[in-house]
Amino acid sequence: MKTWINIPKSEGIITRQAHADFPNESYERELGKEGFFGPATHMYHQKNPMSWIKWEGPLRPRSFDLNKLSNLTQSPFDAPEILTNNFMRLQFWQLDQSMDFLVRNGDGDDLLFIHEGQGDLFCDYGHLTFRDGDYILLPRGTMWRIECDSTVKALIIETTNDSYRLPEKGILGPQAIFDQGMLDTPVIDDAFKEQQHSKREWSVHIKRRNQISKVTFPHSPLDAMGWKGNLHPVRINWRDIRPLMSHRYHLPPSAHTTFLSSRFVVCTFCPRPIESDPGALKVPFFHNNDDYDEILFYHAGEFFSRDNIGPGMMSVHPCGFTHGPHPKAFAAGAKHARKETNEVAVMIDTRDAVDFGSSLNPVEDANYVNSWRQS
Repeated sequence: MKTWINIPKSEGIITRQAHADFPNESYERELGKEGFFGPATHMYHQKNPMSWIKWEGPLRPRSFDLNKLSNLTQSPFDAPEILTNNFMRLQFWQLDQSMDFLVRNGDGDDLLFIHEGQGDLFCDYGHLTFRDGDYILLPRGTMWRIECDSTVKALIIETTNDSYRLPEKGILGPQAIFDQGMLDTPVIDDAFKEQQHSKREWSVHIKRRNQISKVTFPHSPLDAMGWKGNLHPVRINWRDIRPLMSHRYHLPPSAHTTFLSSRFVVCTFCPRPIESDPGALKVPFFHNNDDYDEILFYHAGEFFSRDNIGPGMMSVHPCGFTHGPHPKAFAAGAKHARKETNEVAVMIDTRDAVDFGSSLNPVEDANYVNSWRQS
């Protein structure tokens, strides 16, 4: 239990309700702790809090076009590391042929987000088909492989030495956002039984402390007859998520949490109506998320808070500076020019600073930091 200094105060010209009915010609900025869950102050500025004209040093907003990565690999363990820290490992995996071996991650649960492609996943528990937009959660130690007919592109988000959980939904009830009954599990079907007939040797690549061991079996080790319990892989597609909405109040991104670990959260932004109340903010608010680095992977659609961003791109906003919507998006929000969003994006908010993989260097937009300048 944390005992915060908790003395609500106000000074000067303010609005009574955060994110709505701003004072004339003002910009709101939220300064918050604990990633929108802790104490917060809302400050009202006369000038845009992101109207910088020069930036020096490494702590800057960054953008990368992952479409330009060309690494094709059968093993997810060989996929390039994009971002890492002691508690999270993010990779971008591109697979263009079926795996002829199995993998087993001993370092933590894996969460796959399928950006492109479709195929079949075989694991200890059975068979799962998958398509674009699927999340597949694989508990630590699960043996698995993928069969595909065309290229599959996926984010792999490892929670190192930890496990994924679902967020608490509080007064919304457990069926909010998605009912747990929407989570699909592997099945022991004909396709799974057929692969058990393989007469050849099968190897399992096991990762532990980022070192790979290989164990060879004279048969397929995916030979389960059945299983029971509450530990197993699950799959859900963003199309099955029903995002929280408020027509009078712009909800923080934490309201869209899909999975969480001890040191980071994974959120999903899905299409939804834009706030309709005349006084409500229509775009994300300017904010200092001073406890978390924010990572956004853009999957599909048009991104209503960013310019010149397309599917397959990724932005990283380290903690320590104000960030928020681009000028054109902010102006469009003020005019209520759009009535709904059609974006799909995966956000990872990590409590610990991330390191950037060397594979990102050639795919970075070095001018991204200047994209908030007024034209």
